[in-house]
Amino acid sequence: MYIKVREHHRVISKAVYIATAITEDNRRTILGLKIDHVESYESWHSFLEQLKSRGLQSPKLIISDAHSGLQKAIARSFIGTSWQRCNVHFKRNIFDKLPKKDFEVARMMIKRIFDAVTIEDMRRFKDELMSKFEDDSKYEKALAILEDGFEDTIQYINLPENMRIFIRSTNSLERLHQEVRRRERVIRIFPNTQSAFRLIGSVLMHYEDTVYKKRKYLNR
Repeated sequence: MYIKVREHHRVISKAVYIATAITEDNRRTILGLKIDHVESYESWHSFLEQLKSRGLQSPKLIISDAHSGLQKAIARSFIGTSWQRCNVHFKRNIFDKLPKKDFEVARMMIKRIFDAVTIEDMRRFKDELMSKFEDDSKYEKALAILEDGFEDTIQYINLPENMRIFIRSTNSLERLHQEVRRRERVIRIFPNTQSAFRLIGSVLMHYEDTVYKKRKYLNR
């Protein structure tokens, strides 16, 4: 997410980096916060290395959007860790490329793919969709997106079933962003980066204490 900050008598945008996690005992926690100038590979790599220096080791899975700099930073910082594209964002990208009319069958088949509970069914449903619409040029762009990002978007299927609903998207992080935005809109423009870090940090600490700790164990 981006915020506005005064710096050297100018108002500029700065990127806010926030990482959350689910621990081995199924507890959500906030891992870290960073404010930097732009979203880039260098900034993401620096943030991930900061998390490693504080003790984060070899996460089983990292879920994010498909920002190329972030993907590269994850691959460099956490060798052997699987990366997953956010399921919700991925489906939205596909739906956006469907034709404007007569798309209901395709949309239903796409949803069926990601509602499946086994990787074999997911791949089978995906192949059925591709076969049905591959000769229709109106579906070319949507099918290309599906083909390109499919395997990266179903990594959560390799983890226990009772965990999958919590790790197939970044929705929980977006809810946290909304809470930060609610407080940030009151200020609109931060007087400096330090004040932004203090306020956002306090919001995250409060959220951890009042939301995450009250829902210590994630049960389906």
